[in-house]
Amino acid sequence: MIFWKLFADYYPASLKKEADLPPDRPYIFGYHPHGIIGMGAMATFATEGTGFSKHFPGISPHLLTLASNFNTPIYRDVILHLGICSVSKESCTNILKKGPGSAICIVVGGAAESLSAHPGTADLTLRKRLGFIKLAIQHGAGLVPVFSFGENDIWNQLSNEKGTTLYKIQKKFQSAFGFTLPIFHGRSLFTYNFGLLPYRRPIVSVIGRPINVEKRENPTKEQLEEVQKLYIEELMRIWNEYKDVYAKDRRRELQLID
Repeated sequence: MIFWKLFADYYPASLKKEADLPPDRPYIFGYHPHGIIGMGAMATFATEGTGFSKHFPGISPHLLTLASNFNTPIYRDVILHLGICSVSKESCTNILKKGPGSAICIVVGGAAESLSAHPGTADLTLRKRLGFIKLAIQHGAGLVPVFSFGENDIWNQLSNEKGTTLYKIQKKFQSAFGFTLPIFHGRSLFTYNFGLLPYRRPIVSVIGRPINVEKRENPTKEQLEEVQKLYIEELMRIWNEYKDVYAKDRRRELQLID
């Protein structure tokens, strides 16, 4: 659809493929970082904005979001039309059970990570996130790390370092409602200084090499941590290989903050 191509061209958003993904198994894409909203994830995994199907024929991705997003009229209909599904365990299982070529994309850092979305940074909430790895092992799914350079750069967020009053309020809100409210701004239609539109800054989603896992119904904690280690190593490889190309203006290196 031309609208989504124009949507991707606005930033512009693009994808970089590192390896073929044969459609002989299901896949789980882990997307990083969350950003304020995850526009790169929308362009690549919920639409054909960056031409996913041309790069990965036979793979049908479903971007996942909070179940609460399906309670809002009209918005619910839009995301359902795009094939976006709930991030609940039941929803993930139903998709992966469809077999070879089925795929889900999980924005791993979730709501907590959106509070860390500041331009020039890549602070990831990942160390305690083992649920998606367990899903991959249980379904024998290929586990594919994705790092989206520029995702954190398209909005500016009010300073909310840990320990500040704003951060404490935002965390309490998250605990109560399950999602966060980052205080951010971008540009408007006519000015570049303030507004809610995202800035036109490039987003490049590097889709890494798949980590193939042995299918197990009940993986142990040690097995989960072993696969997580491989996953983090691949994610760090992507960052180190491309940071001087796509993150030249970074303020600091990628960090695992939780």
